[in-house]
Amino acid sequence: MDKNTHINFWYVVFAMFFIVMLQSWWAQSQRVEKIPYSEFQQLLKERRLESIGVSATSIRGKLKSVDIEGHQYIETVRIEPDFAAQLADYDVEFSGVIESKWLAQILSWILPAVFFVGIWLFFIRRMAEKQGFGGGLMSVGKSKAKIYVEKDTQVTFADVAGVDEAKAELEEIVAFLREPDSYGRLGAHVPKGVLLVGPPGTGKTLLARAVAGEAGVPFYSISGSEFVEMFVGVGAARVRDLFDQARRSAPCIIFIDELDALGRARGAGPMMGGHDEKEQTLNQLLSELDGFDPQQGIVLLSATNRPEILDPALLRAGRFDRQVLVDRPDKLGRVEILKVHIKKIKLDPETMLEEVAALTPGFSGADLANLVNEAAILATRRRAELVTMDDFTRAVERIVAGLEKKNRLLNPYEREVVAYHETGHALVRLALPGVEMVHKVSIIPRGIGALGYNIQRPTEDRYLMTEAELMNKMAALMGGRAAEVLVFDKLSTGAADDLSQATNIARMMVTRYGMNKILGQVAYDKEQQPFLAQTEVYTPPIRNYSEKTAWQIDEAVRELVKLAFEKASSILRLHKPLLDETAMLLLSKETLSAAELPTVEPFEQ
Repeated sequence: MDKNTHINFWYVVFAMFFIVMLQSWWAQSQRVEKIPYSEFQQLLKERRLESIGVSATSIRGKLKSVDIEGHQYIETVRIEPDFAAQLADYDVEFSGVIESKWLAQILSWILPAVFFVGIWLFFIRRMAEKQGFGGGLMSVGKSKAKIYVEKDTQVTFADVAGVDEAKAELEEIVAFLREPDSYGRLGAHVPKGVLLVGPPGTGKTLLARAVAGEAGVPFYSISGSEFVEMFVGVGAARVRDLFDQARRSAPCIIFIDELDALGRARGAGPMMGGHDEKEQTLNQLLSELDGFDPQQGIVLLSATNRPEILDPALLRAGRFDRQVLVDRPDKLGRVEILKVHIKKIKLDPETMLEEVAALTPGFSGADLANLVNEAAILATRRRAELVTMDDFTRAVERIVAGLEKKNRLLNPYEREVVAYHETGHALVRLALPGVEMVHKVSIIPRGIGALGYNIQRPTEDRYLMTEAELMNKMAALMGGRAAEVLVFDKLSTGAADDLSQATNIARMMVTRYGMNKILGQVAYDKEQQPFLAQTEVYTPPIRNYSEKTAWQIDEAVRELVKLAFEKASSILRLHKPLLDETAMLLLSKETLSAAELPTVEPFEQ
């Protein structure tokens, strides 16, 4: 007999005993008749009582013979003898009544206790919620995963655009979940875990929800930070509870967002010390990944934008079998993403999404969604009926350069310097090949420190650049400083950001790209953030070269920046009248579009 059967047997015995006692009490109560005190006196006079039992409040008697109703026992409430004799003279029926005070006595004890216990539970629950325990102390070890079903996710692959390669990888996961027998005919099984890696805002969470929406299976969504609590062991308990729930509802998908909060490398940190709670939680996750059977149809999806700090044990084959890169979209991908988001707005038919995509290199899916919303807000603000290309251009300026500072008034000399500075950038870009096309030039202050700006529109996405193109890019950056020196023969602080970018390009050309004849084709600096770095603190790169080489690097960087400045100065000296004319036009109009900029002859190297 097992334990459960033993417990059930004693439940039956107790229930039968309780029923017998209840029947005995009921039968006994049915044999006693409650009568008025006057009737008791009448029975007493008629000598029909065999015996009497007297208590402080009642009298109980036994009849000499059973009455016609089958009762042999009677009971009545006592009344004072003198008062009873007085009432008997008037020939009325009278009886005693006992005033019941038991309910009031019980409530006087229970209500204060319930009141104080309720206050105590209220404050305990509030403290537990502040500590992240949710529904109270009894739910500390319960998983906080939000459960969605197919109709709840409301996201399919049709809502995901611009990441075709990642989508193709995950479509195979959906096919595994839909037709496990078909895909398993050759012995294959669904991957245990799929790690989505990519910059923030590229659509990793959206992809995971689309997988659940397409597969039509339960979708458990939870953030990695929700596992870690103040008490040791809570995170591990929540991991166990999450996988237990998933096994009961398999096939299903578990999605852990921000995996780096849970799965960062053990022993990582400046002092190489561990964190007991985080390590126990991670160890439990590793055990669960090893323990569940992929044939059950449980797929673990995770997302992170910091794969370099994850524990190597988490990334080995058999746990996260696939790593899917969800990168920023290219120009075609941006067009597809814009097509998804413009369905929610009223767009001018003449607006070309290809032009909008050309203005947004490096934008993620979330950035593009924000861009469409900003453009719609700007169109609404000017009470337009449709969102136009001009709204998208102003939205890009708002996102990239910041808010217009119309109340930031520059004196006439500063405005002139800024106008020549921005015109210098534009003319050098127009004169050099391999540099982004100028879309707009403005001297309206924006953001924190920008007194003017140039917006470029790349003709195509570029993934590598030649030495000559890098030099042209540096010359375009130095165009503003060259214009200031040429016209005013003075240096200002307006070129600080340009100098920083140009110096950075020159240093990478020398130390990483091997583009210096004296130093040779040698890489002196390594990648700043290697994949699966064993430390969270990114220290400056270790210098593996001598002081003489460091001096040569500094000289080479200085020479490259100098050459870029000289090239920009040569272009502007050659087109000095055009520089003056365009700067004056910019001063009067404050903003020039690409159509209003002059045509500049290509500069011969």
